Amino acid sequence: MQKYVCTVCAHVYDPEEGDPDSGIPPGTPFENLPDDWVCPVCGAAKDEFEPE
Repeated sequence: MQKYVCTVCAHVYDPEEGDPDSGIPPGTPFENLPDDWVCPVCGAAKDEFEPE
């Protein structure tokens, strides 16, 4: 699965890990994240991420 990088803080969203602190289970592809999901590090919007 494709990893995505936050263009603001360089945090990498890894679908294999998900984002458990935000209720996103492991195995969740970036495309399936809710539209209101934000970077867990800096709070940037989902559209601030680019494929790694």
